[in-house]
Amino acid sequence: MLSELHIENLGVIEHLDLVLGSGLTALTGETGAGKTMLVEAIELLVGGRADTSSVRHGAAEARIEGRFVGPDGDERILGRVVPADGRSRAYIDGRPATVASLAEIASDMVDLHGQHAHQSLLSVATQRAALDQFGHVDLEPLRAARARLTEIDAALAALGGDERLRAREIDLLQFQVTELDAAAIDNPNEDTTLDSEESLLADAVAHREAGATAYEALAGDDGARDAIGLALAAVDRRAPFNDIASRLQEMLVEIDDMVTTARDLVDSINESPTRLDAVRERRQLLSDLRRKYGDDLASVMTYHAEAEERLQELESYDERAAELDEQRRAGLAAERSAAADVGRVRRAASEPLANAVEARLRRLAMSNASVAVEVGEHADDHPGDRVKFLLAANPGMPLLPLNRVASGGELARSMLALRLVLSEAEDNSAGSGTLVFDEVDAGIGGETAQAVGDALADLARHHQVLVVTHLAQVAAAADTQISVSKTVRAGSTYASAKRLDAGDRVDELARMLSGSATRSAREHAKELLA
Repeated sequence: MLSELHIENLGVIEHLDLVLGSGLTALTGETGAGKTMLVEAIELLVGGRADTSSVRHGAAEARIEGRFVGPDGDERILGRVVPADGRSRAYIDGRPATVASLAEIASDMVDLHGQHAHQSLLSVATQRAALDQFGHVDLEPLRAARARLTEIDAALAALGGDERLRAREIDLLQFQVTELDAAAIDNPNEDTTLDSEESLLADAVAHREAGATAYEALAGDDGARDAIGLALAAVDRRAPFNDIASRLQEMLVEIDDMVTTARDLVDSINESPTRLDAVRERRQLLSDLRRKYGDDLASVMTYHAEAEERLQELESYDERAAELDEQRRAGLAAERSAAADVGRVRRAASEPLANAVEARLRRLAMSNASVAVEVGEHADDHPGDRVKFLLAANPGMPLLPLNRVASGGELARSMLALRLVLSEAEDNSAGSGTLVFDEVDAGIGGETAQAVGDALADLARHHQVLVVTHLAQVAAAADTQISVSKTVRAGSTYASAKRLDAGDRVDELARMLSGSATRSAREHAKELLA
């Protein structure tokens, strides 16, 4: 729902803020007051074509912002800036966006009916969805069947259908799997372990010499152990030196431990050129495998498993291909059956939908209109996805697609009739979007105007509806009425909009009825509101 609309420097509108509510809102005012600018502002918000000539004279740019509130309370703010010179800019929630993105987001929020390009019901996809909604067409079996076919086709494509390509892939995979099998990698951290071992083996002689030197310095004659033992003997059992004696004793224990460790380490280091060569060769092999199959050994092991699986799949190609072919035949049969069911239901619903829209049009001053819903180009075209709504507004005229109907008023009323029929087919919680009708009352009056007003009010039970109208009967049916007026100051025209209270509505409706708020016109206006 469009809850707020902000407009700056668009046509005769210098600055305008509107707070809109649910239900039916009528936008009224004299010709040229600026009602069309409100519709144009909304059209720009939903991705309509920007015309620099619509920027207010003397202004650098026009700016439009709209706050939309969804059924679950979430908000989106759409914005459009049209400079007097240059390309327009679009914004979504305050961030720059493309006009296409703006249109995509707004497509489910707003629908304009009249002389406007943004009318979703003119698209084949939306007309098809409308027929499905009216006819309660269950598309789930067809969607599931098509999804299954897509899955099977993807599996067949991955399997490989070209025998030569398959043979080459098998040869490559066999070589790779053999190479990886021979490497027998079972530890993803093997290269780290080998690195430490190589470091040890490469410097074994120096390591042994360093260890022997340390051992001698600690345990040899006149070494550290003898010196500390001599110091301990000198101060042992002498009260002033008790603390030092205790610490020296601890040092002797620590040195004895280091002496044992140094001796064991020196004994464990073996100089083995053969093992060193083997470690270096293994590390080079692992490096080569990482270069070919993965960034680390874990990736190489993963590739090994995948290559084995793919090789097995290719080597059993004939069996797997036959299995998939059989699955595809069954899937295609299921898809055709589901498509036939959908086509049958769509064709069965097409005439009742056309009749229902025709019946609505007869009450909207289009008593001679003919409507048809075409499903597919041929009777055996299943599921009849090419749905097309056709209209002949007057006798003797051919049935034409809705997007070729010339009259804005006739088109708007056709859309209104279709919307009403669809609203009757949907549940009461559906249809939270905003519908804007312009020129829906063109060329009508009297009882037909009353019927249009009632129809819009009926539609407003399921949607937020905005209607630009010159007819008091239509305006009186609204929950809210906003009067758009203009004033001239210092040679410039300014438009303003005002939400009317009960008294002001009577005066405005009286003006719409007779041109001025006479007593009889006011009484008539009160009757309409009642």
